[in-house]
Amino acid sequence: MGTGHTHGAHRAGGRDESVEVARRPRLLLLAALALAGLATVAAVLTLWPDGAEVDQVRSKVSFAAPGVTFPDATVDEVHAKGTLEVTVEEGPGKGDHATVQVSPQVVDTVEAGDTVRLQRTPAADGGDVQYGYFGTVRSVPLLVLTLVFAALVLLVARWRGFFALLGLAFSGFVIWTFMLPALLTGANGLAVGLAGSALIMFVVLYTTHGLSIRTSAALAGTLAGVLVTAGLGVLATSATRATGVTDEAGPILQSLVGGLDFHGLFACAIVVAGLGVLNDVTITQASSVWEIRGAAPAMSRAQVFASGMRIGRDHIASTIYTIVFAYAGTALAVLLVLQLYGLPFSDLLTTEEITEELVRTLASSIGLVLAVPLTTGIAALVVPGALSE
Repeated sequence: MGTGHTHGAHRAGGRDESVEVARRPRLLLLAALALAGLATVAAVLTLWPDGAEVDQVRSKVSFAAPGVTFPDATVDEVHAKGTLEVTVEEGPGKGDHATVQVSPQVVDTVEAGDTVRLQRTPAADGGDVQYGYFGTVRSVPLLVLTLVFAALVLLVARWRGFFALLGLAFSGFVIWTFMLPALLTGANGLAVGLAGSALIMFVVLYTTHGLSIRTSAALAGTLAGVLVTAGLGVLATSATRATGVTDEAGPILQSLVGGLDFHGLFACAIVVAGLGVLNDVTITQASSVWEIRGAAPAMSRAQVFASGMRIGRDHIASTIYTIVFAYAGTALAVLLVLQLYGLPFSDLLTTEEITEELVRTLASSIGLVLAVPLTTGIAALVVPGALSE
C-alpha cells in the first residue's frame, strides 16, 4: 500500500470496522480526545459542589410548614360541583374521611377508586385538621410505561439498547448529582453545562456505540458542536438582552436561593437541550463516512466528504423539523394563549418567553448544522485515503 494503512477488516474495542485507520490520524484524534477528557475531569472536579454547602442551601428552604404531611387517600366519590370525597389511607390521619376541593380538570379525570395525594395541615388553636388536594398518584401507569419503553428498547436494539439505557441512567446521574447542585451553590452555569455535557458524551457515546475510532470521530464532532452551541448561546443571550427568568420557577429560585446567575443557567440549558440531537447527528455522520470508505476505497477524501455531506444535508433537514416540532408540542398551551391575544409577531418577539425559546432553539440548531460538516470533516480526515494515494 505504501501509505501505512490497509482497507481490510479491523477490530477496535470489540467492534468490526470496515476500514483500518492509519497510525498518525488515529494518534492525533485520540490525543486530542485525551486532552479534552483530562480537561473535562479537571473541570468536573473543580466545579463539584461541596456537600455541606449544598445541604446548607437546602436547609434554608422548606417545601411545607412544620407538621404538614402528604398522605395518600382513596377517592370514594366524585362530585360534579368540584369536590372529592376521600378516605385517608396512611399516616396520622389514617381512616379519616374528608371532602376536598378540586379544579374542573381534576373532576374530569379522576374516578372513584383512584388514589390521590392530600396535603394534611394539623389542627391549630383547637381547630380541625385541614385537608387539601395535592395531586393524583400516577406512579403505577408511569412505572408501566417506563418498563414497556425499556423492554422494547432491549427487544429491538438488544445489547446496544441495553448500553443506551445505561448511558441514559448515567446522564441523569450527572445532571442530578453534579450539575444541579453545582448550579444551586453558585457555580458558573456555562462552565457547569460544558463540563457536565462533555462528561456525559464521553461515557454515553463509548458505552452505547463501543470503543472505536469511528465513535471517537463522532465524539470529537459532538464536543465541537457543544462548544459552538455554547458560544452562540452566550452571544445570543447578550445580544437579545434575555434575562433567563421566564416561567414561575425563576421567581421561586430568586426568592429561595440568592446569588444565582440566571444568564449562566440559561446558557447551561441551551447546551444541555441540544445534546441528544447533536449526538444523533454526529454518530450518523461518522458512521456514514466509514461506510462510504468501506464501500468505495478508491474515493478521495474530498469525495468521501462530499458524499457524507449529501447524507448530512438530509439529516439536517429532518432534525431541524424534530427540534421545531418538539418545541411546538411542549409549548402548545403558551402558543394558544398568544394566538388568542392576536398580537403581531413583532410584538411577540418582545416577550421573554418567546425570545428565550427562539434563542435556545436557534442556538441549538446552528450548533447542530455546523456539527455535520465538522464531524464529516474529522471522519474524512481520519479514515484512510484512496487506494491510489
